[in-house]
Order: sequence, then C-alpha cells, then structure tokens
Amino acid sequence: MFSLDGRKALVTGAATGLGQAISAALYAQGADVAITDMPGAGLDETAGLMRGGGDIMQAAIDVRDLARVREGCAAILDEFGRVDILVNNAGINRPSPGLEVSEENWDDHYATNVKGGFFMAQAIAPSMIRHGWGRVIWISSQSGLIGIPGQPVYCSTKGAVIQLVRTLGVEWAKHGVTVNSVAPTFVETNLTRKRLQDPEFRRFVLGKIPRGELATPGDVAAAVCYLASDEAGMVNCATLPVDGGWTAW
Repeated sequence: MFSLDGRKALVTGAATGLGQAISAALYAQGADVAITDMPGAGLDETAGLMRGGGDIMQAAIDVRDLARVREGCAAILDEFGRVDILVNNAGINRPSPGLEVSEENWDDHYATNVKGGFFMAQAIAPSMIRHGWGRVIWISSQSGLIGIPGQPVYCSTKGAVIQLVRTLGVEWAKHGVTVNSVAPTFVETNLTRKRLQDPEFRRFVLGKIPRGELATPGDVAAAVCYLASDEAGMVNCATLPVDGGWTAW
C-alpha cells in the first residue's frame, strides 16, 4: 500500500527539517521528486538522502515571489512533464506577542505561509486537472486549530491554510484532485529549536501532548505519503493532526 511508483512530486522548503524528511520519504515510496527552496539554500544534503532509481530535480523558488513561483513551476513541469503531488511545506514562524507584532512580521508570515502556497497550487493544479489526478498537500499546523501564546500571526496563517484546503478541495475534486493538510504538533527543527531549548516552554509543550513527546519529521512525512497515495483518494478537504492528541483537549 501507499506506493508512489511513477508519480512526480514537488516539495517546497526542502533544504532542511520537515521538507527534507518529506522529500526523502516520497522518493523512498517511488516518486520522482523536485526539491525546492529559497535561492542560496543548499539542497545537496536533501538530495544525498534520496538514493535509488528515481529522478531528482533541484530548483530555487522563493514562494514569496510570484514571478519566481511561476518560472520555477514551469521549469519543473517542463522537466517532469507533469506534477502529481505538490507539498506546500515552505513556511516561517517568528513568534511575537499580539501587542508587539510589527507590520513586517505580519506581511512576511502571510506572504510565505499563505500567499506562497496558494500561488504554487495555482501554478501546478492545471497540470493535475489535465491528467485527471493530483494531490495538493499543505503542511499546516496544530496552531491552525488551537491558539498558542506568543504566536498569533503564525496561528492565523495556519488557520487560513486550513480554509484554503477546504475551499480548493471542493473546487478541484471533480477533476480528480484532492487538497488536504497535515497539522503537526511541535517538531524540533530549525524553526522551533530555540524556543524548545527554553525549559519552561518545553514543559508547557510536552504537558499539552498526551503522548508526552514531540513529533518527529518522519511522523509528518509518513502522513504526507499516505495523503499522496491512491489509497487516500476519498480523503479531501481534510486536516490530519499529527499531534499526539494535543488538539483533542
């Protein structure tokens, strides 16, 4: 089950962390994978984890730059012929209490976490629709389902992503394209490591997770592989928490 043999995938924010783990997992399941990240972000480490017979393509795409999104997606479509699986993973999280949020902080979050993924999907979905099959998968967050002190802007962007998933999934389902998201709890990555090194904050996080431990990049990647598979064909407009039970209470 969950074989992705012959599928073509595109992952944003693939240089490190969740994007790196997702790219490697999709490749291990048989997909050819285009790995993308900001210009200047090294993708060789991710490519080094992807060993086998499939094709790998590297591309620099700043998802905040609409022209670069369109150019990069066109180049990947030209190389691969189509994209079956789009994983919108690129994102930022720069915590700031509500009374201290700057306009720059607000705009950067929305440009990266919401606008970037939307226009990636807009650029890739026509290829999926032509071929009658596609999977658009966002990495949202449990923060789109609950509130986290100190990060109102991040939480609101992830809530927006969940609404995009519902709406685009309704629009594109008739073409064989599903749209879903994975909502992880805290995973120790470059985005979260500094906050999780604070003993008080780490106790707060672990105290909220009934399982009592952080999620791993592999946990998130496994959920993505499921949603990317044929077996998940009737899963649409959904957000799958990978949170150890945090959002249950």
